[in-house]
Amino acid sequence: MRSLVLHPTDVAQWHALVNEAQAACECNLDESLESYLVFLLMRFSGRPEIVRRVMALEFLEAQLRARRQVDQLRDVGDQCLLFSGFFPQLAEQRMVRISYFVGIGRSAYQQLSSLVDCQSERLYRRLAEAFVCVMDVLQAMRGLSGAMVLEPLAAAELWQDTGSRSALRILGETTSAFPAGNRSRWQN
Repeated sequence: MRSLVLHPTDVAQWHALVNEAQAACECNLDESLESYLVFLLMRFSGRPEIVRRVMALEFLEAQLRARRQVDQLRDVGDQCLLFSGFFPQLAEQRMVRISYFVGIGRSAYQQLSSLVDCQSERLYRRLAEAFVCVMDVLQAMRGLSGAMVLEPLAAAELWQDTGSRSALRILGETTSAFPAGNRSRWQN
């Protein structure tokens, strides 16, 4: 059993957990993504009601409401990131693939990047591009407790759909076979 290390503030606690998860999944986020992820976790950690939301409807509503569009698109992207990383079982419960959340989240961040100032534009464009890597870090955070993050079939689908390194690692732990598909499509 791993020892529990407490930090003096919530920010420090989340930051330490994000760093530990990055090391566990061998994915290093740049400073802006790491900071964004820490504050996203702080913002949503006390909001369990978000699991009842339907992301496609939230995304469409955000596109239709110009005034609140920036906030809604950010929330859609953030929630999709949390669902795909921390709560991937929601996809199965809703009878969709985890990549459903990945696609909507990436689209929300990409659209958001075209609506904000130059500095924020870079951050949201980067979030859209690095969505899968950030999701892998969140899944690694969940896995630090020893809990199973993804079932093998969900891991195979996620790897096939997005190239998730976390999903591929889970597959490697489950079977010695390499999943069918174009490996080179996702390899860096």
